[in-house]
Amino acid sequence: MKKVILVLICMFGLTYLNAQTIEKLKAEQAPKKDSIAALQAKVKAIQSKIDAFPGWKKGAFGTIGGNLSGFDNWYSKEKPNSASGNIGFTVNAFANLKQEKFFWRNSATVNLSWVKFDDKDDPNDTKEFQEATDIFSITSLYGRKLSEKFAISTLGEYKTTILSNFNDLGYLDFGVGATWTPITDMVVVIHPLNYNFVFSKGETIFESSLGAKIVADYTKQLGAVKFKTNLSAFQSYKSSDYSNWTWTNSFGYTLWKGIGVGFDLGLRKNKQEALNYALADDDAATFENVDNKLQTYWMFGLNYSF
Repeated sequence: MKKVILVLICMFGLTYLNAQTIEKLKAEQAPKKDSIAALQAKVKAIQSKIDAFPGWKKGAFGTIGGNLSGFDNWYSKEKPNSASGNIGFTVNAFANLKQEKFFWRNSATVNLSWVKFDDKDDPNDTKEFQEATDIFSITSLYGRKLSEKFAISTLGEYKTTILSNFNDLGYLDFGVGATWTPITDMVVVIHPLNYNFVFSKGETIFESSLGAKIVADYTKQLGAVKFKTNLSAFQSYKSSDYSNWTWTNSFGYTLWKGIGVGFDLGLRKNKQEALNYALADDDAATFENVDNKLQTYWMFGLNYSF
């Protein structure tokens, strides 16, 4: 009995000492946390001053995603002998020049992916990877400042595919108007005078036209988090059938030495592309009866910040 009591007293004593130690450590930790928060605020303020200085600012980040799988005699599947996989990557890059009286902002986005499904029991089945996502865009915006937040600007934006049908389709927007920069990381472009050149080969329904161009871009980095969203829209003055818009979003979170996780999401509406796709199976398709569905893509995978 005495031994039991002694053991209980020892356990109580150890628990009490441990609790005292934890409380003591927490008490020592509190002022250090306050010091770290104060230092972080000072660093952020200094970084804001650095960002405000004229000159070039460049950067890039991207996402890599993929998976491979193989099955042999896996009878619960409809195709028990098969190999499949997909791989893709996205890169967002920018080079921006800021001066007292003007700015020049340049950005590029590349999003490519490939998929494969090989049915080993079908000798006619393809064993090669095939293109899935194929997006390339480059934008250049020059502005002459009227004030810190407003500028007269000119914009050039080119979008196409590069894996198999370069410049077929291809879109080139060129126009003039105004640019609004309400905050450091946000740019809104409104160009009421813009010509949308559409490039395609052979007999197609695509047509270039004059219209208005609106672009809104927000790029932000907060510690290990990088985020970019871009909306690019063209409203044709000739016909709404020639209008289009694309909205892309990229998110990256760095975990270790530039490596982390990333997520990309893209949405698009383009009636000319919808009709061109429909005509491949239906010669009677027209702008009036085509189903202009929302185009989407997404990718999740490893992220690397350059």
